Parts: sequence; C-alpha cells; structure tokens
Amino acid sequence: MLSYRHAFHAGNFADVLKHSVLSLVLDYMTRKEKGFCYIDSHSGAGMYQLADEYAQKTGEYKNGIAKIINDDEAPESLEPYLSLISSLNLNSELDVYPGSPGIAKAFVRRQDSSHLFELHPTDIQHLQDFCQRWRKVFIKQSDGYQGVLGLLPPPSRRGVVLIDPPYELKEDYPKAVKTIVKAYAKFSTGTYILWYPVVKRELIEQMSDNFSKSTVKNVLQVEFCLESDTDEYGMTGTGLFIVNPPWQLTAQLEEILPYMKNKLGSNDTSFTLKQLIAE
Repeated sequence: MLSYRHAFHAGNFADVLKHSVLSLVLDYMTRKEKGFCYIDSHSGAGMYQLADEYAQKTGEYKNGIAKIINDDEAPESLEPYLSLISSLNLNSELDVYPGSPGIAKAFVRRQDSSHLFELHPTDIQHLQDFCQRWRKVFIKQSDGYQGVLGLLPPPSRRGVVLIDPPYELKEDYPKAVKTIVKAYAKFSTGTYILWYPVVKRELIEQMSDNFSKSTVKNVLQVEFCLESDTDEYGMTGTGLFIVNPPWQLTAQLEEILPYMKNKLGSNDTSFTLKQLIAE
C-alpha cells in the first residue's frame, strides 16, 4: 500500500519506548570491541523535521519526546536515548527527531555494519540523503522481510535486527513473527526487536501465541498503553517483542515504564513487562 508515513508520528510515545530500547540494546552491543551487524527491515526516512507539516499536523511528539527531553527526573536508563536526542538539538529547541537509522548511526562504530531497507519511494530518497556520509551502511529499496533473512547469519556472528513494519495490512502481524522465527533458525544468538501497535488485542495475542509455538527462546515482551483496549479505530498502545535481550534490559525497563506512565500517561495508562518465553 505504501501510504504510511512515519513523519506524522515521529517522537510520539511509541517512539519513546521503541527508541529507548533500541538505544539500550545498541549501547550494550558496543561494550565489546568485536563488530556487529545492524539490520533495519523498515527504515523510514532516517531523520524527521518536527517543524514540517507532517509532524505539526498531528503534534504527537508534543505528548512524547517533548515532555521528557529536558526532564531532570528522567531515570538513568533513559540517558543513552535522551542524550542522543539532545545532541541532535543543540540550540535547546526540539527541531529534529531521528528514526531508527538515526538512532543506530549514533552508536555504530567503524567495525560495525548497517543494512537498511525501505520501500516507500519518498522515504528511500530521504534515507539515502541522510546516509551519505555514513560508512559501511548499505541501503536497499526492497522487501525488508526478505532482506533480513538474506543477511543472516552475519559474518561477525553478532547482530541486532529491528523489524518495524507499518502494519497497514493485518498480514503484517503474523508475517513479522514468521520472519523472526525463520531468522532465529539461521542465527539463534542475534538480538531481535519487533515493534507492534496495540490496535486490536486479538492480533497481539496471535503474535504471542505464534512465538510460543515456535522454536524461539528467550523472548521478553514489553507493552505501554495510554488507554484501555477498545473496539474503536486507533492505536491505544505500543509494544515490543525482544528476542535475546541484553541481561540488564528487564531492570532498565522496570525504571523506564513507571516513569513513562507518570510523564506521558494518565489514570487509564498501563504497562506490562514479562518474560514471554524462557531462555
């Protein structure tokens, strides 16, 4: 369909959760000198201007990153993420917000490689412009699901895979899980991050069930919902399935989630954090 544009949603509460986790995972990966491979199945534009018409039309970032970027009470676990955003907005105004490639670019080193996939004809051009001076980055306008599988296992045997589809089609929910199951069969020690929106609860339950029936081990599930589930149209929450999470991530999320509820939520806001599948 290719109608989804993340520029409308850049910096919202879902990005805060997704990108804070991605920052923590990448920060962990850089603690070892050996290189790793970062793979992004649905990369988007790379960087977003918060003053442009897309971000201003929805203003979602105002109830997301804007509420916490300068907060002295933010927990230590958010420091890698918040310091990165601050470094991109040096005049203290919140002008830009990175997509997942922008997050990755801040962490990867000379010995690391990055593979970015994007199908949207406008976003792929923005992504290519953003990556012009980025060494060892490979960009393809192609199906990210197949792209992920074609790159595994990486030569370094160390890798982080982010699967972040727009979910324009219901088929994306089972397809994303199936992709990770196939990827895990090829590369069982990689870290996989699968983002999802909470729109219809039965679709999330199907994803959880598909993981539980698979051979995939060590799956952490985190979810942050601004509102209770509803049958009405619209995203009420966001979540992540994380395969092979860094050992500290659960404790870090135990700090982040209550903070997010306090700063971004309301009385109707809830969160869950559970080990969906044991190691």
